Amino acid sequence: MTTSPGPLARFKVIDLTRVRAGPTAVRQLADWGADVIKIEAPEGDSGLGGERHGPDFQNLHRNKRSLTLNLKAPEGVEVLQRLVAQSDVVVENYRPDVKFRLGVDYESLKKINKRIVYASISGFGQDGPYRERPGFDQIAQGMGGLMSITGLPGQGPVRVGIPVADLTAGIFAAMGILVALLERETSGEGQWVTSSLLGAQIAMLDFQAARWTIAKEVPEQAGNNHPTSIPTGVFATKDGHINIAAAGNDIYRRCCVALGRPELATDPRFATGKSRSDKRDELNAIIEAITVNQTSAEWIEKLNAEGVPCGPIYKMNEVFDDPQVKHLGIARKVHHKTLGDVEVIGQAIELSRTPWSIRSATPEPGEHTEAVLAELGYAAADIAALRAKKVV
Repeated sequence: MTTSPGPLARFKVIDLTRVRAGPTAVRQLADWGADVIKIEAPEGDSGLGGERHGPDFQNLHRNKRSLTLNLKAPEGVEVLQRLVAQSDVVVENYRPDVKFRLGVDYESLKKINKRIVYASISGFGQDGPYRERPGFDQIAQGMGGLMSITGLPGQGPVRVGIPVADLTAGIFAAMGILVALLERETSGEGQWVTSSLLGAQIAMLDFQAARWTIAKEVPEQAGNNHPTSIPTGVFATKDGHINIAAAGNDIYRRCCVALGRPELATDPRFATGKSRSDKRDELNAIIEAITVNQTSAEWIEKLNAEGVPCGPIYKMNEVFDDPQVKHLGIARKVHHKTLGDVEVIGQAIELSRTPWSIRSATPEPGEHTEAVLAELGYAAADIAALRAKKVV
């Protein structure tokens, strides 16, 4: 844990988000030093993203302060408006109509602070025929095409093992917020940033989507094989499995040498990328008949020495035992007053002078209510009155 202020320390962020996509966006800002104030219902947000002291909730909400606030009460909206006047960013992931009903939409808050950058994350977008539908990661994975290309050929639709639509919608939203903050330096005004699970999922399809939009190909399930670059896939070894990625003629040739079968590089059955793709099952069977004779560690060493990308296939505990993962420092320790020392998962990028940091554990509900209200000018008696009315 560090006390470094971080490169975003000058920005104050109001976090109105719940569950995953929104908190993921805010987490990017918090880890880089932004002063994030998490607005929670007076009873707290437990259950919206797992139990509060569970791994999911703790990983999502570190580096924040917690203010409990009843936005259904006029006094609660007044507190939020005073906070908006002093803030830079608001992030929400309500269903699109909710913010208007509460009076906390962009146009309303823009009247209070024209410099506010307001980010909305939804399932399907802020308008259009599916605007009011509830958004959920697996629904976006299906509608976005990901489930049709995931899994073994003929297996039927398969979801990815992480909430990829939620996570990427949040990361794209964070990127949009940073772009809007940069633009504000020129215009002096904030703007409304939007992202959606469906849009994020389609954007993440990348070349698979472009195969349709440009070449009118409909990608199919390829299992552990790469859709277009063969041999790239999972191969059994004497004691487990490894990934080999021998894309392109040069790497394929080096792979054949490492496998002790250099003649495979010129075998007419496999001499071109297209022929290897067409005969992928035959080629993969030949390779696996070789790899099963040595251990995973032996092949990883031998193939990488020849410049062939190759790596282990870890269970989660093995991931964090890997020396390179430890070197990257992506798991960071933080002290929680109830849970003790826990490790959360950090950022995948580094800056040379102004690093990201884990400064504080996920707060308890309303842990910083008095402090935040005092910063807004509320006297002790005012805070007591708000508590009596169950506004905070």
